[in-house]
Amino acid sequence: MTSTNQNIEQLLVLCKSCNQRAQLEIYNRYNKAMYNTALRIVKDSYKAEDIMQESFLTAFTKLETLEDTKLFGAWLKRIVVNNSIAHYNKTVKQNEVPLETIMYKVEDDNGIEEHSQNDDKVKQIISIMKTLKPNYSLGLTLHLIEGYDYDEICDIMDISYANCRTMISRAKESLRKKLELIA
Repeated sequence: MTSTNQNIEQLLVLCKSCNQRAQLEIYNRYNKAMYNTALRIVKDSYKAEDIMQESFLTAFTKLETLEDTKLFGAWLKRIVVNNSIAHYNKTVKQNEVPLETIMYKVEDDNGIEEHSQNDDKVKQIISIMKTLKPNYSLGLTLHLIEGYDYDEICDIMDISYANCRTMISRAKESLRKKLELIA
């Protein structure tokens, strides 16, 4: 696999004309981050892989609708999150996965270094987040880890703005209290 020095905008122009090498280059640049995003929500490595690949297909087929190519990464991540949440909601309705398993672990686009000083603290916080109510856990994941604002969380979770603010506030307070108990 050879990586090009082309920027995303140049690659996306090529992708619009179905250039498979450009599509592969885009895929190689984003697949790990998008897989990790899906995995944090669905907590199933096989399903996360499927969701990630479906999301790339969607992105490549709908590339013409992207107005600003500089926002491709955020646009692709939104597709992945929407697909992951849709799968999660479908799974919950089928009672296949307990709600408390929504959280997986915090990873940024490059992953957390194995020997990071903050590793234990992060694991501890994530462990405690798993014990929160399912909607608190999901809300905090979307807000604090994925970086979505309240309006976006409202759309994803299908709740009102006031409900979202209250839920996030209560989730933070619940997490804070549980962290104080172990400190």
